[in-house]
Amino acid sequence: MSSGGYKPVNTVRRTITTVTKRKRSSISEPSNNHEPVVPRPHLSLAPGSSRKPSKSSRRRRRISKERISDSLERQWVFSPSNFRNIKDKLVLVSYNLLGVDNASNHMDLYYNIPPQHLDWSRRKHLICKEISRYNATILCLQEVDRFDDLDCLLKNRGFQGVHKRRTGEASDGCSIFWKENLFKLLHHQEIEFDRFGLRNNVAQLCVLEMNCEDPESKLPVQSSEQTSTSSRRLVVGNIHVLFNPKRGDIKLGQVRLLLERAYKLSQEWGNIPVAIAGDLNSTPTSAIYDFVASADLDTQLHDRRQISGQSELDTMARPFRNHYSVSSSQTNEWSQEELQLATGGQTTTHVRHQLKLNSAYAGVPGTLRTRDQCGEPLATTCHSRFQGTVDYIWHTKELVPVRVLETLPTEVLRRTGGLPSEKWGSDHLAIACELGFVGE
Repeated sequence: MSSGGYKPVNTVRRTITTVTKRKRSSISEPSNNHEPVVPRPHLSLAPGSSRKPSKSSRRRRRISKERISDSLERQWVFSPSNFRNIKDKLVLVSYNLLGVDNASNHMDLYYNIPPQHLDWSRRKHLICKEISRYNATILCLQEVDRFDDLDCLLKNRGFQGVHKRRTGEASDGCSIFWKENLFKLLHHQEIEFDRFGLRNNVAQLCVLEMNCEDPESKLPVQSSEQTSTSSRRLVVGNIHVLFNPKRGDIKLGQVRLLLERAYKLSQEWGNIPVAIAGDLNSTPTSAIYDFVASADLDTQLHDRRQISGQSELDTMARPFRNHYSVSSSQTNEWSQEELQLATGGQTTTHVRHQLKLNSAYAGVPGTLRTRDQCGEPLATTCHSRFQGTVDYIWHTKELVPVRVLETLPTEVLRRTGGLPSEKWGSDHLAIACELGFVGE
């Protein structure tokens, strides 16, 4: 994220959704939703009256439905910089899929969601069709507890993937997929955080290389020294951080460990680019976000219970408020054990990493309807107890964001009554970015 601040601007947009026949263009929520997108107007008619709504009334209703349908479409926003000369690009999608078991174990979060919208047999097809619309080439997925289902569906779309299940009793985990005709896997590393006293969450790291052959002819492509295959390798990291807001020490330790391992892999493979994606369970105004962006955090300036910026009291009933704040008079005592978990056993109160990371979304200006002051989406997840942003894509300077996929305005999300919905297959929105390789 640049230090010059974020300035929302109007940018050129391109819809990613293909509209077919006019009759099928509406994607508003079904009428049995508890909070329908468009309430039907009442007509007070006298008994026995057969008067029908006027043509102008029907026309207004049709226009209103079309506008709501358009508001539920997601659009690509392009960088104001000129990246036309960049030839080697990839589309990275990060998506928390809402684990089937997680949903059934926390039905209080989805009490107002129609049962059919939580049905995995329906959701899995929605999710895969959505991924296809984005022309994704690399997927970082979280809360995957039906990997075999996904693997089968995504293989039919040309993807190959690896999965890491969480340790302990949890059934979900993380998965990384890539288009088989565009990339090959050189290395795969799994991180089990419980080996470091950091709970049963997991993370993944993959070293991927762009294929140096024409995907159509299967013939090798001659490449010059300036575009050698080593410069078209990258480290991809995928993580789902612990949810518990009170254990900021563990959340910070998990993020730190992933970034340490990603940096080490990058160095071992010739200082190659790094892209990190996932659900950090932390808001854009949190200290954990600052740690990723700045590479340094003094734990003594922060209360570990507030370090992620989360609040379980935030609901869709009122605008999201961030409760993360630092007071000079506040005492932020960390035990020695908590410091060791956060810092990795270093004799310091600072947590550091060596990657210089930029946020993909903060690097491509959007509008005030969908972005906050940092340039991040206003919301990447929406259910009955929380609406806000916890999902991110980060990258090193060897990669540049060519375009990003806008999320939905918060007022549109509120009108849906929560996610999943008729159109969206998870309680998170997928985030996506096209990244281009720069330099040698």
